[in-house]
Amino acid sequence: MGQSYPMSEADREIQTAARALADELLPHEVEAELAGGELPEGLLEEHRRRVAELGFEAINMPKELGGGGFTAFQQVLVQEQIGRVTNALGWVVHTPASWLPKVATTEQLDRWVVPTIRGERRECYAITEEGAGSDVDAIKATATRDGDGYLLNGVKWHVTSFNHADHVFFQGKLAGGANAGAHAMFVLDLDTPGVRVVRTPAYSHTYPYHHPVVAFEDVRVPAGQLIGAEGDGMRFAYEWFRYERLMIAARCLGAAERLIEEATAFARERHAYGQPIFGYQGIQFMLADSLTELWAARLMTYQTAHGIDGDLDVKVQHAQCSMAKLYASEMAGRVADRAVQIFGGRGYMRENVAERFYRELRVDRIWEGTSEIQRSIIADQLAKRGAGPLTG
Repeated sequence: MGQSYPMSEADREIQTAARALADELLPHEVEAELAGGELPEGLLEEHRRRVAELGFEAINMPKELGGGGFTAFQQVLVQEQIGRVTNALGWVVHTPASWLPKVATTEQLDRWVVPTIRGERRECYAITEEGAGSDVDAIKATATRDGDGYLLNGVKWHVTSFNHADHVFFQGKLAGGANAGAHAMFVLDLDTPGVRVVRTPAYSHTYPYHHPVVAFEDVRVPAGQLIGAEGDGMRFAYEWFRYERLMIAARCLGAAERLIEEATAFARERHAYGQPIFGYQGIQFMLADSLTELWAARLMTYQTAHGIDGDLDVKVQHAQCSMAKLYASEMAGRVADRAVQIFGGRGYMRENVAERFYRELRVDRIWEGTSEIQRSIIADQLAKRGAGPLTG
């Protein structure tokens, strides 16, 4: 749990509580895996009540709106522990759109933001398209002014958590008008006419949260559902990406720690040729490399969070969040691969934690910007600023 890292007493209490919550979720992983990600009726609600009891509902939202008001570092501590759990059971710790409160209108706050903070509503994002993933500017979806509102059109891919959400953030390019071609972000309820699921693909992981392809066909929304101003869409997306990249890094830390612990315990018990396999250098070196890389990734991620809490220049934050996500996600992938190898045939069974993480962690090198995109961001900032400001 990183006891050697300097933390306040409040930080330590949050970390301990988050670990206890994760430990309560762990026993349900195999059951969820074999049931398509779903839990028995009533269990999710029980877990949500537990999250509320611990004060972990909307930890990334302002206290004055009813959120947890956690620092970036405290959020990392929570997400790290949540990352120890497979099958997205940890997603019960819901983190709404933290970029939204400071730009939302009173109506948007009352209708969407505050109820979401209270756990009464859930959001999803419709940004990615078939021909636009990491290159967000390549989206074809449009928003066309229509009287006192807008018409939204487009087909969005990978709309994560659509089946658990009741409203969506839609990003499109403005068609016509003074800001033609610029991005705009809208919020709308999923029961708005013209929103339909095209199909729901199956993915490598076994989550209860689906990622369907969703069509928006002449979806009419009032002008009051535009977030911020016309042209602000990309700014909001970048802020969200920064936040999510850091939290992905944090969850990768927890996954790697769990894998190292489980693989080490197995290696101590599993015998081959008359001794525990932990006694063989081939096993020792895989675990030693994994532990070393975890420590490096943890220090990087923790320090990035502290920089955010210290109001570090936002461009440096952007680069450091990319570095943390890049290194932590690739580290966790290597750890998972080694863990499967250590477990041997058992590591290929879905009931084994290494097999589940081997599948689940793969997407962390893709979503919220691929590893290649992170490298481009880092290199761009290196060219502009030099190494010093980026590495402290």
